Amino acid sequence: MTQDELKALVAQAAIEHVVPGALVGVGTGSTVNHFIDALAKIKDRIAGAVSSSVQSTERLRRHGIPVVEAAALDKPLPVYVDGADEIDHHGYMIKGGGAALTREKIVADLAERFVCIADESKLVDTLGRFPLPVEVITMAAPQIARRFEAMGATATLRLGVTTDNGHPILDVRGLKIADPLALETEINQWPGVVTVGIFARHKASLCLLGTAGGVRTLRF
Repeated sequence: MTQDELKALVAQAAIEHVVPGALVGVGTGSTVNHFIDALAKIKDRIAGAVSSSVQSTERLRRHGIPVVEAAALDKPLPVYVDGADEIDHHGYMIKGGGAALTREKIVADLAERFVCIADESKLVDTLGRFPLPVEVITMAAPQIARRFEAMGATATLRLGVTTDNGHPILDVRGLKIADPLALETEINQWPGVVTVGIFARHKASLCLLGTAGGVRTLRF
């Protein structure tokens, strides 16, 4: 199976985790696009979606799926479905390759369960092979880059990219993230950091992993 076929496979499998009659949290990215397309087939069975990006919102609305603003919620979402750039065997993830990490983390925080959908290439023993995205305030970018350099890593601005919040992203290479929760906590305290793309406090509840043999379910 191609990588795109694996993405479609896990996206369809995620439909089983959508709670009938409820809102569903929707992430961002190529795998999530497949999920939105699958969600359109059952749109009459859900109350709508809470989206993590402008891109996903537009796709949901094209399918006629109502989109509710996160700020309007007065109770938790039953489930949030999103992809990952990397996920380890504990459910910790690196996210932000699509530049939506802050809003993804906000919607994930509103949900009772995080269902990660990914192909098997995303499963790693230790996070850090994929460059770690960090959304930053522009004036702080050089200072934050120097902090990473002091850790032995290299941080570069993602050229031509700003988030839906209007901020730039630093991509950090050369990290081996042995303790995702501790590193997430540390980086988030640096002045000028909006969000770091380590999802440890908001880790996956389960992962639907697309493999050549079908969908493999990992529970954490």
